[in-house]
Amino acid sequence: MNTKSILLSLGAVVAFSLGGYWLGTQQTTDSSASSTETAEEMQNMPKAESDTRQKEDREVLYWQAPMNPSEIYDEPGKSSMGMDLVPVYADGASSSEGMISINPVVVQNMNVRTAKVQQKDLSTVVRAVGKVDYDEQKLFTVSPKISGWVEQLYVDYTGKMVQRGQPLFSIYSPELVTTQREYLLALKTQKKVASSSFETIRSGGSSLLDATRQRLEYWDIPDSEIKQLEQSGEVKKAITLKSPASGIVLHKNAIEGEYIKASTPAYKIADLSTIWVQTSVYDYEVPWIEEGQPAQMELSYQPGKTYEGIVAYVYPTLDQKTRTVQVRLEFSNPNLELKPGMFANVRIQTRPKKNVTVIPNEAIIRTGERNIVFVAKGDGAFEPREVTLGMEGGERNNEIEILEGVKPGEEIVTSAQFLFDSESRLQEAIQKMLQQKQDTSDMENMDMTGGEMNHDETQVDTIDHSDMDMTGGEMNHDEMPADTTDHSTMNM
Repeated sequence: MNTKSILLSLGAVVAFSLGGYWLGTQQTTDSSASSTETAEEMQNMPKAESDTRQKEDREVLYWQAPMNPSEIYDEPGKSSMGMDLVPVYADGASSSEGMISINPVVVQNMNVRTAKVQQKDLSTVVRAVGKVDYDEQKLFTVSPKISGWVEQLYVDYTGKMVQRGQPLFSIYSPELVTTQREYLLALKTQKKVASSSFETIRSGGSSLLDATRQRLEYWDIPDSEIKQLEQSGEVKKAITLKSPASGIVLHKNAIEGEYIKASTPAYKIADLSTIWVQTSVYDYEVPWIEEGQPAQMELSYQPGKTYEGIVAYVYPTLDQKTRTVQVRLEFSNPNLELKPGMFANVRIQTRPKKNVTVIPNEAIIRTGERNIVFVAKGDGAFEPREVTLGMEGGERNNEIEILEGVKPGEEIVTSAQFLFDSESRLQEAIQKMLQQKQDTSDMENMDMTGGEMNHDETQVDTIDHSDMDMTGGEMNHDEMPADTTDHSTMNM
């Protein structure tokens, strides 16, 4: 090649390179200008058109019937009711199982309220209706331990107030008269033998006196009567029995002049300085109740007046019909304003549980098997959480302890959560339908791939068998003329 040809070739290469560089620069400039114009157009175009273009750029997962969200399709079109299908975009679908995403404007229109999970002391006030009753530890029964006749009644009607040591009635008993005489005789004997030089005689006199006195004491003869007998030396026909405590007479069985047998209850006396209030609380409130807790009581006919008492006892049995446990309260009654048989409103202030996780009771969706709350994640996203419940408390039991499921500081939904639950269940069902559809499609693709492979193998096998048959046929065809010729020759 001569020098002139080489120079011409080099000039052509240089011109081509410069032209390509210039063309690339122009395309880059045009692309930048086009991008700038596109951004300016997006800013200047109407909002509806801009939203439409943005929607076209978003990924559509599936198409959904507007009146039946469970009716989904892969392509746009009409629903079974003849309505246009609505697209569901990837950025609006749930990111995890059960999570839902709702437009913040829709959330505001739904009047959705939220509350923060708190960590604090939890207590409650148990309210119930109680009935004023007698203090069983301050009930007394007066029963003579010797038979006889009632000589005189000092307390002659039921409901009368008596004081400790006050005479109730006198009783005449022949056996009691005989014992008094024996006591006076033993007393004289003991005085006579007290100066004897023999110890056995002195101790015998003292033993006889002690035995007779002990018999009178066993019959509940007051010490004052025995001392009077010793001082006067006279046998009394009737002995007076006195009240063992201060209180009111609940029952009177003694009638003047009537014969009364030993162990027959003559009087029943109740000390009303303290009273009991029997109340019943529901079984779910029992864990809050402990002995010694403060209690308050109000009477309907004394509005504004409050009585202070304590929880005295929690009964260990449960009423199967009412599902309640009986609790006994104790109140002081110095002015006898509290009368057995009254009904009262009772409040029991429980001791608080320290540093527990607490949420409003209204935030919980109770399904029977699970307890669900919805946690607000922000930007219209809500996540369902299964929680483990503890004890209910707060004012009117409007708060509940959470053992696990949420943490303090998280924000939960307290209203419209049932709509969220329906949407969450729907989204979960749709995701399962889509997953099942995808699995079915994958299985079909695998079957189709497997079928092509089997078809190819079948063709190969068919060709092989055909070749084998053809080969075998040719071999038999060649052999048959030879055999025929041989036979014909043999026949000839």
